[in-house]
Amino acid sequence: MMRRRIASSMYFFICIICLISFSLPVRALGPGKRSDYSPFSPGSVEQPAAPRLELSLEDCILKALRNNLNLKAEMISPEIAEKNVALATEQFMPTLSLNYNAQSTRSASYSFLDASDEVKTQQNDYTFQFTQNIPFGGSFSASLYNYVSDTNRRFQTINPRFGSTLRLNFNLPLLKDFGYRIGRRGIVVANYSREISEENFQRVLENTIYNVEAAYWNLVYARENLKVRQQSLRLAQELLEKNRIEIEAGTLPPIELLTAESEVSTRQADILEAEAMVKNAEDQLRFIINLPAERADAKNVQLIPTDTPSIEKKEVDYEEALNTAILKRPDLQALRVDLRSKEFNLDYAENQLLPDLRLQASYWSPGISGDQILYQDNNPYTGIIIGKIPGKKSDALRDALKFRYQNWSVGLTLNLPVSNLISRSYFAQASLDLKQARLRIKNQEQQLDLEVSTAVRAVETNYQRALAYRAARELAQKKLEAEQEKFKVGLSTNYLVLQFQRDLANALTMELKSLIDYNISLANLDRVMGTGRERRQVSVINPD
Repeated sequence: MMRRRIASSMYFFICIICLISFSLPVRALGPGKRSDYSPFSPGSVEQPAAPRLELSLEDCILKALRNNLNLKAEMISPEIAEKNVALATEQFMPTLSLNYNAQSTRSASYSFLDASDEVKTQQNDYTFQFTQNIPFGGSFSASLYNYVSDTNRRFQTINPRFGSTLRLNFNLPLLKDFGYRIGRRGIVVANYSREISEENFQRVLENTIYNVEAAYWNLVYARENLKVRQQSLRLAQELLEKNRIEIEAGTLPPIELLTAESEVSTRQADILEAEAMVKNAEDQLRFIINLPAERADAKNVQLIPTDTPSIEKKEVDYEEALNTAILKRPDLQALRVDLRSKEFNLDYAENQLLPDLRLQASYWSPGISGDQILYQDNNPYTGIIIGKIPGKKSDALRDALKFRYQNWSVGLTLNLPVSNLISRSYFAQASLDLKQARLRIKNQEQQLDLEVSTAVRAVETNYQRALAYRAARELAQKKLEAEQEKFKVGLSTNYLVLQFQRDLANALTMELKSLIDYNISLANLDRVMGTGRERRQVSVINPD
């Protein structure tokens, strides 16, 4: 009798425990009055020993602009192009040159009238020259030539002799190579290259901003997905523990334990996959923002996103988005600059087909001085020197600078090649290049049309997906709660409860993914329209 009472008391006690267990609140996945988890709710994903770094999306963009190696490398390209422009402008910088030559000659005298034994001549000359290229083509130069000549030849009236000549030369093409843009061809081409380089950098900047946003939101999703999997595992473990209690109480067959244990193992495997996804997302974001450039322990730092994705609907008009993209897409702007460059190359090639007619003009003034030799009877043929009147070098230079003896010449030179095959080939090549550039722009505009329509559709679709998955998650939560109520009264099984738990976890995961996809599609729309820099107010001055 005593044993029966003890057994009855134990059975009653176990039933009380089971009722208490069944009456515990259910931890459903997703928002609801009986849930302790909602999308982007605080949760513990981090390993306690790892250092943490909380980052907003703006922080990540700033770090990428400061540290991203691909962006830094591309940032140098406009600087190189700027140096090429400066190098091209140097052709119009004046050139100063100085030439000095000393010469001493000795030769046998072929006539005693010229020299008694050998002819000796010593001459020193030097030239200063200033040269300036003209933007319309051609060049201008001014030179000052000076020399000193001393010889032992007979019958010299001035020896040593000092000479100076100031000369102005002007050379201008009248047909071929004539024109302001033609004459500055190197600068024009370098400027086009610089503009293309700048647009290419803006394109890389747009892509970098988008890549940061996509990596950031993917990390947010990975962490939230891990939280969902952890919560799902806890629910499965709680159900497993309840099953063990019921089996011990004899109210549940032992076979039910296998279903719960199998589900726990499956959800543990899901967590391993979710943890790997978090690590991969962290590595991707860490790489894009180049965190090792700021921290030595960057590899071990846990990146904690602080921003949450928005579900605010953005109204997007396709025509407006397309017009914005046509105006602001850097790659399209680069193609337009390339088109202008090809048009200029065609103009230059057409100019090279013209005859080469050039105008040459010179104006020069010589000056001569030296020691004047006085001969007997003022006749140098007597060979009898009776004196000298010293001269100065400055006298010759003075006469040249004052244009005492004015000389000039003007001429035209016309070159008519029998065959200008090369020039015509260059013209044909330039024509084909221009045609190719126009086709590339048309193709890019069609591609842009496709990208804009796809991006706009993705924004609209992902917004509707987010709403639909939210409704699906709410329904999955209600179905789980209803199934748990049926389980309490014995009208359901472990398998069904676990299945509904997994369905709710999957529904919440899909809701999270749709929210992330919506925010990434907004970032992609900015990239496609070329407005990511404007929206983020990004401006890069120099790579340092």
